[in-house]
Amino acid sequence: MNKLIIVSAPSGAGKTTLVKELMQEEELKLMFSISAASRKPRENEINGKDYHFLSVDNFKEKIKNDEFIEWEEVYNNQFYGTLKSEVKRVWNLNKNLIFDVDVKGGLNIKKTFPENSISIFIKPPSIEELKKRLQKRGTETEESFKKRIEKAKFEMTFANEFDVTITNDNLKKAIDEIKKVVGNFILKQEL
Repeated sequence: MNKLIIVSAPSGAGKTTLVKELMQEEELKLMFSISAASRKPRENEINGKDYHFLSVDNFKEKIKNDEFIEWEEVYNNQFYGTLKSEVKRVWNLNKNLIFDVDVKGGLNIKKTFPENSISIFIKPPSIEELKKRLQKRGTETEESFKKRIEKAKFEMTFANEFDVTITNDNLKKAIDEIKKVVGNFILKQEL
């Protein structure tokens, strides 16, 4: 049975870094779930590799046609979601699917696939550290920065709804921990 690994966190907590590390573990047979997004690509992002970039109208059309497992209007007219076709694509390759999704999306995927998924919440050491990480990125306007911090505070209230919480206060330790958790989930159930 194919597995789903759901990794969620507030923006800046380090989930993308941890997911990239997990992807290096060949025995886990992981394939990244490419989310759909209605925002413009950032520098170096490639359509179909980093995200399926859709127009707002196209995204809304796919919602209407029930083409998503989960979707969210994260900010006004800024949608993210997981296409049903993406799950089929990866499972047809006999791979386990790994998601790098926001908190609500992660919880929705877990509800849809409760038996063959594990949900992992990546927690930043503190809101102050999260602020530093987001400022270091240099990709936010002052307004979007404030929105992300408020959203992060809200998202952290959902940590206890996930199967596992990993605090990313030391990157090497967090990498070791997530590899152990995911390895145990995938490999023990294959035996």
